[in-house]
Amino acid sequence: MHLLIRSISTGEASVSPSTEDRSTPLTYPEASPSPRAILKRALFGISPAETSFARRGFRGDSGVVRERLETVGRCFVAGYHAGLEEPGCETLAGRIGREIDREHRGFAYEGAGMALALLDTVIPGRRDRLSRLLAGPGQAHAYIIHVGAGWILARLPLSPERLLARLDPLLGWLALDGYGFHEGFFRWPRSVERREVPRKLRGYARRGFDQGLGRSLWFVDGADVRLLPRTIGAFPPERQPDLWAGLGLAVGYAGGRSEAEIAELRDAAGPLAPELAQGVAFAAKARERAGNPAAHTELAARVICGTSGAQAAAVTDAALEGLPADRPEEPAFEVWRRRIQDRFREIHR
Repeated sequence: MHLLIRSISTGEASVSPSTEDRSTPLTYPEASPSPRAILKRALFGISPAETSFARRGFRGDSGVVRERLETVGRCFVAGYHAGLEEPGCETLAGRIGREIDREHRGFAYEGAGMALALLDTVIPGRRDRLSRLLAGPGQAHAYIIHVGAGWILARLPLSPERLLARLDPLLGWLALDGYGFHEGFFRWPRSVERREVPRKLRGYARRGFDQGLGRSLWFVDGADVRLLPRTIGAFPPERQPDLWAGLGLAVGYAGGRSEAEIAELRDAAGPLAPELAQGVAFAAKARERAGNPAAHTELAARVICGTSGAQAAAVTDAALEGLPADRPEEPAFEVWRRRIQDRFREIHR
């Protein structure tokens, strides 16, 4: 247990249970937390300050974009702490509903997914917190909750195979996205500048990691549409398609840039624009399923996918039909992604 706690609290994201960012546009519950909740936060809590651009040393010079993306980080941390502290799924969902506005609620559920996956792993006894959330009030946020669960791969000595065995056979691969995002967000000099990949990743898990790493670049590069193509271009060619796909998810889900800037990014993707579009389509579907639409998601779909958000989401649904069984070299999740990409190649032909 001591080893697990130490692995969570060391590294880039430090434990600071009493620190709150006063600029966070959130509300907090009036009831005093229970002693058990206080203990969990003391052991596993993450300070909201850890997600600031200043603390992370991210690039980009737009104050408006910086504030937007820092809000995303604060909402994640708020959901994470709610997951640690609330005694059940219904109270957890109720707290997120009270504290987080609809547009940002998915980020809070991502944090909650990390918290429950963490508790399922390190707390003796019950191991069904995450599955109960997914089967209950978190069902509409299943995409983003699976992403959040993957964050624990960066904080615990846990293999991807063991985590995947606990998750949905298809959406579980999104946990590797969460792992890649964490490493890009918290350890970007190593993962982005030096382009290192964790040793415990094998096979398709490395590709899932790159999808999340690509998503993190929207934050690392401050959503700078001229810097982002150069950052991706520095990676080996075989890694670039997944990086562009992950970036598309961030463009569509987090947003922050104008129509002209998004069009510039689309053009910079060149032959990998369908991968970028697939990421945007994932964002559109995640928001449609959760019922938390956003104008920036619609904008990204129109500019990058050439469709409405609803149409982009429908492409992901159609691509699910008749998926083959997983194969060692290619899981059904990758077949799904490739079908979506191929559809956007047809649309843009």
